[in-house]
Amino acid sequence: MCGIVAYIGEKEAQPILLEGLKRLEYRGYDSAGVSLLVSKSFRIRKTTGRITALEAEIGKETRHESLGIGHTRWATHGKPTTANAHPHTDCSGKICLVHNGIIENYATLKKWLESKGCTFASETDTEVIANLIGYFYSSENGDGDAEREGINKFEWAVQQALRELVGTYGLAILCSDFPDMLIGAKKGSPLILGVGENEYIVASDAAAIVEHTTQAIYLSDNEIVTIKGNTFRTKTIDNITVSKKLSELEFSLGEIALEGYEHYMQKEIAEQVDALSTCMNGRIDLAGSRVVLGGLSNYLRDLARVKRIILTGCGTAWHAGLIGEYLFEQLARIPAEVEYASEFRYRNPIIEDGTIVIAISQSGETADTLAAIEQAKDRGAPVFGLVNVVGSTIARTTDAGVYLRVGPEIGVASTKAFTAQVTVLTMLAIELGRRRHLSQSDAHGLLEDMLNLPEKIAKALKLSEEIKRIAKANIDQPNWLFLGRGLNYPVGLEGALKLKEISYIHAEGLPAAEMKHGPIALISEGMPAVFVATQSSNYDKIIGNIEEVRARGGRTIVIASEGDEQIADYADHLIKVPEVREPLQPVVNVIPLQLLAYHAAVLKDYDVDKPRNLAKSVTVE
Repeated sequence: MCGIVAYIGEKEAQPILLEGLKRLEYRGYDSAGVSLLVSKSFRIRKTTGRITALEAEIGKETRHESLGIGHTRWATHGKPTTANAHPHTDCSGKICLVHNGIIENYATLKKWLESKGCTFASETDTEVIANLIGYFYSSENGDGDAEREGINKFEWAVQQALRELVGTYGLAILCSDFPDMLIGAKKGSPLILGVGENEYIVASDAAAIVEHTTQAIYLSDNEIVTIKGNTFRTKTIDNITVSKKLSELEFSLGEIALEGYEHYMQKEIAEQVDALSTCMNGRIDLAGSRVVLGGLSNYLRDLARVKRIILTGCGTAWHAGLIGEYLFEQLARIPAEVEYASEFRYRNPIIEDGTIVIAISQSGETADTLAAIEQAKDRGAPVFGLVNVVGSTIARTTDAGVYLRVGPEIGVASTKAFTAQVTVLTMLAIELGRRRHLSQSDAHGLLEDMLNLPEKIAKALKLSEEIKRIAKANIDQPNWLFLGRGLNYPVGLEGALKLKEISYIHAEGLPAAEMKHGPIALISEGMPAVFVATQSSNYDKIIGNIEEVRARGGRTIVIASEGDEQIADYADHLIKVPEVREPLQPVVNVIPLQLLAYHAAVLKDYDVDKPRNLAKSVTVE
């Protein structure tokens, strides 16, 4: 969840590290630091707060060193303090590193290292890694063992230490005795090596690399990359050479620029028009009334015969999975269920023959989802991925899958990734339905309407100022409800999550019919209740639910279909969105809820793109 970046080359490292950290700040932003290797010692600067605080700490210092590492932190072990900020060194001062991940056996290792005379200056699990490497590096027999394995003592010490770690890590490591060497290592946390002209950048995300090169390799678990001078080599932690393929990064520097928008979230909400067009481009064959998903082309015949689908993800991805559950059962008549990835591995799930698992993740690096994938694979289920980031761990771990193709998403609160996840699940449900029982005319009608979704979204986006006024009138209320029925129930959940994430207003999403079974006790005078009440098979029922809230003094904010003249009588605030077929409504109906959360946060003067306690990619359990 933290962001790490390291540079070795011919340029000044410090400006590249700082710029890389700015591009990675959405991964964590409670403290930051950099370390440069200067005359066989480390010059470390670190501080709490954002990267701007680190820049202020560094001031106008000009450094010409060409080897360094940097880190922006999302705290796990230890509070956000300068002492706990990375980089960390071992107690000898010879080893310096930055870390993304969690070491589960750090307490045991720390106790053992203390018994060997090691001292610690922080509360972090990361300092244990530094001291463990330092311990092996200082061992009397290390030189001989390293020589026998055909590597230097620094590499040998790293390999020895990593074999002792239980947990996850993405690491960039320096040794003061090797002023022209950088080591990166990965297990469970993402790590990429950008390969430029006489320079290399190790980072946890391509965003830190793309300004300098579009060529990269993606490390796999238990792999180490050693960069020395103008060459690099990759091995496993057991010292077995690994051949890695050089890949082209899938996005440009321009795609991660604000381009005149005030916030990334604002930009990404607006980008949904083009993003969904790109997501669907070449995948809908209207003439043949079918869907072409290249990543699944070899599996579609078998997929149409499955007995059960399990969808798994976390947060927004889980909400997309809930919509997928409705769609697979409604359009394809395949039993489906949705599991929190964070719970899936711990509940001894029953996976029988004929069951497949679809894992959903924007980043493709979500630790809980990766754990769920491993659980499913261990039980013999085919696992398919639905991710946005090309080359991500989930993309490489699953049997096959589909990329969202919506470009990088920087804002912590997911927007365009969610609508793309729902769009891909809808396309897949239609294709499986067409292969089972869905008539060609019904499939054709749905696909034709899907192609019109970008136009409908563009129309919904024009409601922004109206929604801003609604947000302004209600942000003083500390508790909100978001209610929907059927496919619009997960839309309500997503709306509640967005409001919580970035405006810190307490909000609950509920099936509207469940409100009277307890939560209606929460309704008080003026409490906002947001209803997703577009024309659907449950329309008359949800009107009754709106009445129940009004009767108790609640303030109703209603998302309704254009042309619905009846519902105005039930709404204190009415937002009308373009009408679409019921199975396609979530993609359009979520737009005003995204805007509502965005405007509420801006009006409350919160940092929309970097909400407190959150990071974009949750790569720790």
